[in-house]
Amino acid sequence: MVVVTDSYMGIFTPVDIDSRITQFLEKKIEFPFIKKDEIMGIFYLFGKDNKVISDLEILSVKNIAKRTMEQRARNIKILHEFEKNKLDSDFIREEYNKRILQISIEEQASSSKHLIYRITRDPTIISNCFEQHIAYYKQDYFFELFKQPIKKTEVPSSLISKLEQRMLMLCYNVSDSSQLPDNNTISPFFQWLNEYDK
Repeated sequence: MVVVTDSYMGIFTPVDIDSRITQFLEKKIEFPFIKKDEIMGIFYLFGKDNKVISDLEILSVKNIAKRTMEQRARNIKILHEFEKNKLDSDFIREEYNKRILQISIEEQASSSKHLIYRITRDPTIISNCFEQHIAYYKQDYFFELFKQPIKKTEVPSSLISKLEQRMLMLCYNVSDSSQLPDNNTISPFFQWLNEYDK
């Protein structure tokens, strides 16, 4: 298995992020479309379809996670430095639209419903959205990588098929887990996965 191609990421809180991105692209709302006091959570799930089994795969996930954290930090730093130019609604919308054009070319035969789904869950758009809001509000953020594949006993029974033997990394727009509603990083992700990720 190539872990990087068997990975999945997205924003799980706020839970209506798909709708907000769509409204932003349709010019019904402007940037920022996530409020300063809202908790924003992003997830990276490794081994989505084939699980993470071997030591080599675990090491691969840790390397991908490390590079991902470094890339997010670099991008946020750049946004801080060029805030006036890069955190404007029109500029952001134009950047999203460039990515949408690429997705549209890739998905030429797809229905419009599938295309909208692809756009609002696109890793590039989701990553940009997360970084842009953190930079705009000058927020702290932290990552938590669960360093071993998740065991069956560590997840609710309803999520075993989705999470057992997978590896997970979460990131929030606060400095540490004590600032989260439950002082817990994984509960909000479990809740989202149960209720919204169908």
